Amino acid sequence: MSEAKYTVAQYPIGSLISWVNDDTIAIPEIQRPFVWDATKVRNLLDSLYQGYPIGYLIAWKNPNVRLKDGTYSEGKKILIDGQQRVTALMTAVLGRKVITKDYRHTRICIAFNPVTETFEVSNPAIQKDQEWIQDVGPIISGMANVFAAVDEYCGAMPSIERSAVQNAVAKLSGIANSQIGMIELAANLDIETVTEIFIRINSAGVVLSQADFAMSKMAANERYGGHTLRKAIDYFCHLAVAPEFYPTVAEVDREFSSTEYFKAMSWLKDENDDLYDPSYTDMLRVAFTSQFGRGRFSDLVSLLSGRNFETKEFEDSIAEESFSKLSAGVMKFMNKTQFQCYVMILRSAGFIDRSLVRSQNVLNMGYILYLALRDAKVLQPKIESLVRRWVVLSILTGRYSGSAESQFDFDIKRISSMDFSDYLAEIEQAELSSAFWDAGLVQALNTSVASSPLLNVFWAAQVKGNERGFLSRDITVDDMISHHGDIHHIFPRAYMKKHGMKRGQYNQIANFAYTQTEINIAIGSKPPCEYMQYVRDSQCSGEKARYGGIDNTEDLMANLAANCIPESVFDMDADSYDTFLVERRKLMAAKIRDYYKGL
Repeated sequence: MSEAKYTVAQYPIGSLISWVNDDTIAIPEIQRPFVWDATKVRNLLDSLYQGYPIGYLIAWKNPNVRLKDGTYSEGKKILIDGQQRVTALMTAVLGRKVITKDYRHTRICIAFNPVTETFEVSNPAIQKDQEWIQDVGPIISGMANVFAAVDEYCGAMPSIERSAVQNAVAKLSGIANSQIGMIELAANLDIETVTEIFIRINSAGVVLSQADFAMSKMAANERYGGHTLRKAIDYFCHLAVAPEFYPTVAEVDREFSSTEYFKAMSWLKDENDDLYDPSYTDMLRVAFTSQFGRGRFSDLVSLLSGRNFETKEFEDSIAEESFSKLSAGVMKFMNKTQFQCYVMILRSAGFIDRSLVRSQNVLNMGYILYLALRDAKVLQPKIESLVRRWVVLSILTGRYSGSAESQFDFDIKRISSMDFSDYLAEIEQAELSSAFWDAGLVQALNTSVASSPLLNVFWAAQVKGNERGFLSRDITVDDMISHHGDIHHIFPRAYMKKHGMKRGQYNQIANFAYTQTEINIAIGSKPPCEYMQYVRDSQCSGEKARYGGIDNTEDLMANLAANCIPESVFDMDADSYDTFLVERRKLMAAKIRDYYKGL
């Protein structure tokens, strides 16, 4: 008979509150912003008062870890579902402060009217109204005597019937005896099984990632500073997006602001580059994979628990070493010089806007590679070239679009075991052969998906080449992307629709080019044979410049080459559209090939 994967039991709310007080149960979200608003806290207490069910909690017991003296430490329960409900009880009943979305500490106080038996979030008006018991916390937690509370209330409200007040206050204090269900997952379960059980049990189908479990493990470990390490990850990711919160974090969390972590991220207060804004999953991914040479979060969760992969036991020394290594990885990630250098490498490849790299997995692996090559003492110019090529190769081949974690694990192990230049050459030979450039890529460019990563690589190639937009004399593609310029149709949409073309036809990415808006307006619904002939035969012969400022044939032909427009465009109309697409896809593929080889 197989061992039970979990147990289900009912516990009084009072027991849950006592577990929180004595740290028997760890609440990982306590260091992260509380996402419920105050009215939800009020509604939770009202549900308990009315005897309504408030759902199950799911806890996962940390394994018992063997200490250096041979004894075992008892593992805490980590709450992995129900964090908001328990945090709500903590603030309303125990009086603890929570962290708001702007990282301010506050306490949510709930008032109770024993006459109407209603709850409200305390506010200045309620605080002046004697009909309300201002704070339910002391009564529910047992810190206040029920009879004394009734005496105090009836003394202030002598016209109210005492028995009704007494019954309501007794019922309020009885919330501590209300039952809540807890599903406790066995300590010996692997992370994949825990994830699957969580998804199946949770009625809303909420998916917790394995990064969430790793963060929970961190928050539950104060012995090796896991709770502070988790804060470092959360704060860095928040400040990367909103640097204006730096003084707020410094003010409201003085304990953390005195740590080396906070000093390491202080540069973010003046940082406004949003090319690579990592989430906590991204940051954890890079720090773990670069530092441990592993790509699976399940391994991180096991290591933070102290798992010895050979003996299958849990050892304190392994947990200690794992937290130390992860801390070092987080510090490397946050290092101003390294982070900004990596971003500059991305920009030097033409990726000047985050819209050009839609895959965070690609960005993460690029940073992992950068840190790994630095640790291997590879010369900086070579690091820059290798990282650029790996990022672009990953985009072109969709390397991390499928089973990304498995691919991370495979790549980092190969990178750690051989010279990366050799590994890259091996991958290029397999995936970027002449067949890819001459046929595979050309075929892949046959798409109407405007967000295609291949089109973004094409734009990056134009940026790196400092090339001008279609029919622009002075304005570059870099200028237009940086200032959120427009992508327009070479064969105008209105013109194509008049000739019966459907969206999937006229929105082919081979029909797109960065073009100044005023040029596009002037083109209107004219076919290329009309507006392009005017530019060549009239505009370049001294007549009025209608379509951009190009006024000589040599400059015009250079502009067409830079934008991969076939020279036959001068004679093309709707009947020639398919021919145009075929010719331009080949030119775009050739440009991307030359761009990649020049990285």
